[in-house]
Amino acid sequence: MSPLPDPAPGVVVTVLDGGMSTTVQDTPGRLGYWMVGVPPSGAMDDLALRFGNRIVGNGADAAGLECTVTGPTLRFERAATIALTGADLPATLDGRVMPYWSPIPVGPGSVLRVGAVVGAGMRAYVAVRGGIDVPRVLGSRATFDLGRLGGLEGRALQAGDVLSVGCDIGPTAPSPLPPGCWPTYGRRWEIGVLEGPHAAPEYFTVEGFEAIVGSPWRVQRHAARTGVRLDGPTPAWARDDGGEAGLHPSNIHDTGYAFGAVDFTGDTPVILGPDGPSLGGFTCPAVVAAAERWKVGQLAPGDEVRLVVVDEAWARDRAATLDHRVARLRRGSARETPARSTHRSGGVMARGPAAPDRPEATYRRAGDEFVLVEFGPMVLDLALRARIHALEEWLTAHLPDPVIDTTAGVRSLLVHYDAALLSSTELIELLRKGDDELGAAGDLTIDSRIVRLPLSWEDPSTLEAIERYTNLVRDDAPWCPSNLEFIRRINGLDTIEDVHRIVFAADYLVLGLGDVYLGAPVATPLDPRHRLVTTKYNPARTWTPENAVGIGGAYLCVYGMEGPGGYQFVGRTIPVWYPDHPTPGPEPDRPWLLRHFDQLRFFPVSAEELLDRRADARNGTGVVEIEASTFSLSQHQARLAADADSISAFRARQAGAFAAERQRWRSSGEI
Repeated sequence: MSPLPDPAPGVVVTVLDGGMSTTVQDTPGRLGYWMVGVPPSGAMDDLALRFGNRIVGNGADAAGLECTVTGPTLRFERAATIALTGADLPATLDGRVMPYWSPIPVGPGSVLRVGAVVGAGMRAYVAVRGGIDVPRVLGSRATFDLGRLGGLEGRALQAGDVLSVGCDIGPTAPSPLPPGCWPTYGRRWEIGVLEGPHAAPEYFTVEGFEAIVGSPWRVQRHAARTGVRLDGPTPAWARDDGGEAGLHPSNIHDTGYAFGAVDFTGDTPVILGPDGPSLGGFTCPAVVAAAERWKVGQLAPGDEVRLVVVDEAWARDRAATLDHRVARLRRGSARETPARSTHRSGGVMARGPAAPDRPEATYRRAGDEFVLVEFGPMVLDLALRARIHALEEWLTAHLPDPVIDTTAGVRSLLVHYDAALLSSTELIELLRKGDDELGAAGDLTIDSRIVRLPLSWEDPSTLEAIERYTNLVRDDAPWCPSNLEFIRRINGLDTIEDVHRIVFAADYLVLGLGDVYLGAPVATPLDPRHRLVTTKYNPARTWTPENAVGIGGAYLCVYGMEGPGGYQFVGRTIPVWYPDHPTPGPEPDRPWLLRHFDQLRFFPVSAEELLDRRADARNGTGVVEIEASTFSLSQHQARLAADADSISAFRARQAGAFAAERQRWRSSGEI
């Protein structure tokens, strides 16, 4: 082999054909913004890209190209060194077949063609010595194409694009990975998962959970970067419904999702991918171990999957072994097959009992990189959310370096930590200390803002989404063809006009951000008489228009971007995320519009006027009315006490309608 050239700054790669979906990705992706709904993105098969970078001698976080199903055609204008890794997408260089898992010298003017996948797997990677040089966005070069963020203009590559190669070179020289060390791809997979956060017997029956981790699942056609849907046994639930969170037993009050969570959206599990949502209202009985997530990136439609429960020690050892393999380009000592654990905890690692000055605290395992702390029972109580806010502020003030970020939910706080530097036991002790120091937390008064947003009622874009769902996903759903009629019926209201009146009268308190990506708020009315309760779509939609406004459980959400979703539509509003233009309000350089504890108030506009307002927002001339305010927990509780009788009557009528709808579902075989 001729000497391998080092890259020169600005080496150009011309894209002649982008393939099915080729994006710039890195590892570990975009960390630290999970609390506002920015996913990590990065390589879906991170192991393959890590190997590729090591083979060409790059730094660990150098960016490469991820090729899905069918790869690109690239012309290298100068000499370079590349490596092909991942699934077998046959590649040629100037017509000669190229090997995988080995450094390849590329001459000036040479053309690389990466073909269609042969056999197992879904994704291949092209690593270039020096890395793909695109701007870092929020700390990473990774592409989040749904959010038009990172990579090359936030999208997949297309013909005519030009890429530069950087100088991200590591301390090691290019070297091949021996054939016996190559990852194995197949059509049958065993994937190691950790039990929790929401398993048996609280959410699933014991037998039901064992079926989840003991039965084969089949990968559906939807095997995307957002998540991989599975077909298999009908789950056995331990409860009849989600109460205030929704009609289906999968529904819970919105909580942070760990990377790789096995998320039951209704009866259908989805393994959340690197472009998945950070916050949502569905149970997750298991989370894929960090060192096993690469397998999810290679799952193809029709593949068989078995989830194998492993313990934290196995997950930690497996991660260390893979690190060793990448660094040394040698086989590690750990088994390829996950070591099954028979110990069951329901995902609960510890509990702090309730006391007169504080609610019960439950500490749940959410994979091997996250811990979820929950306060109190599974109810919507703003006192619990205020305490979560106080704990998050305490933790931020005492934050050790291994804690990466925190994501607040309705009654929970998801803490992301570096498992190589901090154990889950040490993190729980830190959280316990914070809870102790909060004590009763006193009369919490939290800075807030009143934010007034336009709302196009029953917007044409939401009607299109309902029609797509009916035609492509499910034509017998009780919430179709009219989400508004379903909301009316399940809440015991007389007319759809009553739904309209309540939505525009409500003062919605923002409890979380990133519910459906990119600063999307999950909010609930301060007045319980304005809390319209619904169930979420089952299965979820595959498409939702950007900035649609919907209700799920007792919560309202503004969708930050196009993507999947499950809330019942009421309309559409202006953007809540501004990546390219100044954000309206006092913080123009921060892309997210809203904050925790903002109070949202909607005013009606026509569909045509909304389009004008959306255009103004996108070109930087839009104005949002924002007024400084506060949220006082004691004042809120005093108002609840004063209106207790009226609130009780409203809830009784609502509960009766909810029970009647559930009985209709039971009679028709829905539940």
